[in-house]
Amino acid sequence: MRVEENPGHATADQVLGEIRDYCRATRTAESTFGRLVVNDGKLVSRLRDGAKITTGTLDKVRAYLSEHGSTLPPAPGQPSAPARVVNGFGAAADVAPAGFRFFDNRQKYLLFVSTCSEKTEVASRISLELGNLQPAPPALRIFDAGVGDGTVLSRVMRAVHARFPTMPLYVVAKEISYEDVRLMLEKMADRLFEHPATVLVITNLYYAEAPWLTPRSATAAQSLIWKDVALSGNTAQGFAEQIGELEGFLAQNWRAGISPTTGNPVYQRPIVLTLRREDHSFLLDPIMPRPGRVMADYDLVIASQPYRARASVEFKASKVVAPLVRSLRAGGRLIGIHSHGGDPGMEIIDGVWPGDNPFTSDRHAILRQVKHELGAAARHYNFNVSSDARSIFRYHMHTLPDEVSGPIGTSTLFAAWNAAIYVAQIEDVRLSEVVRDGRYLEATDRVLKKHGGLWFNDETYVISRRRAQA
Repeated sequence: MRVEENPGHATADQVLGEIRDYCRATRTAESTFGRLVVNDGKLVSRLRDGAKITTGTLDKVRAYLSEHGSTLPPAPGQPSAPARVVNGFGAAADVAPAGFRFFDNRQKYLLFVSTCSEKTEVASRISLELGNLQPAPPALRIFDAGVGDGTVLSRVMRAVHARFPTMPLYVVAKEISYEDVRLMLEKMADRLFEHPATVLVITNLYYAEAPWLTPRSATAAQSLIWKDVALSGNTAQGFAEQIGELEGFLAQNWRAGISPTTGNPVYQRPIVLTLRREDHSFLLDPIMPRPGRVMADYDLVIASQPYRARASVEFKASKVVAPLVRSLRAGGRLIGIHSHGGDPGMEIIDGVWPGDNPFTSDRHAILRQVKHELGAAARHYNFNVSSDARSIFRYHMHTLPDEVSGPIGTSTLFAAWNAAIYVAQIEDVRLSEVVRDGRYLEATDRVLKKHGGLWFNDETYVISRRRAQA
């Protein structure tokens, strides 16, 4: 997809309005719309910035809107279709609720990552678990249940190298977002250079499938794309260039659709992509996954923000945590991390939406439900919630002292507001109601001055598989 800069952008303005109406009617994230239509999550933001849409892209957008036109609001004066109430909001009839996908809004995500220290703090917490690992041959095995842009995983892999510098490393990273996969791979050239005995696997499979790299349905299994890449040479630069050449493959195949039942992104085709250094192929052959020959047995499972905070505890336990727990080897450990609340960030949210609480289930509730999901098998695991003092940790938004001691700049206010609504996972439809009058910036300014900055709380829990099975 190509978007050209041009001073005259009447066509872009027109189609932008149509896209906006469609996204509001179906409660689809604009980035999701762009990926569905032209595999470009930044399409809408580029049009809004003044780019001119090409004829080919316009045809694709119009064709998509025409095909899904029944989901758009009726013209003025025309009767409306009966609406269903979904999560407190009206949803168009005959359309599955689009729901809310926290990690889909790329602008919010990237701004949050660059202005807050959560990734650094999370990686530090996970690295503390390395001292409890006792890996067995032929490799130390790690699963990242939602790798995102790879910041946490790359930091953990650095810590692994420091503790186990010569041990073969098998890493599986799950991620459905094409843009996140691209950003994550950009960080891996240095990891493969420093720790050459590494097998890196990236997949878009579901939580119940990804640890085993095996789709559950026969139809999905038949359409599985399995690509092995052996990187030649022995320099980080060379590895980065070869990894960059995968962008065409990713753009063509790493596509997501929308679930008709949940509204969440789902893969269009299942993919398994493996990377290794060609000069270490002989050493790594015993741990290379192959179709029909894959085991889980992970020493460490990273579950950092793997579910939406407002999801039910039953969903979190049955669809996310329990499958990951079952993938642990004897002695393996799962570390779960999610937002906790009770911080200045939530004060901002409460100042705009009094009484709103997105954090519906804490670590205690989740572990109770996981035990229920595992049933009799729960006796094979230890469930460690720890005290609040050990479990709850803080991360900050980066600011200079003089940024909040005097008049606060608009950019700082916007960054703080973005971080608050990102962590609280506020739906776009709710945001549009408050950004018009500016009171959200007043609430943000008030909290920043009160605390001299902004921070958020996360909480952790650990589930480990016992070594001696009963």
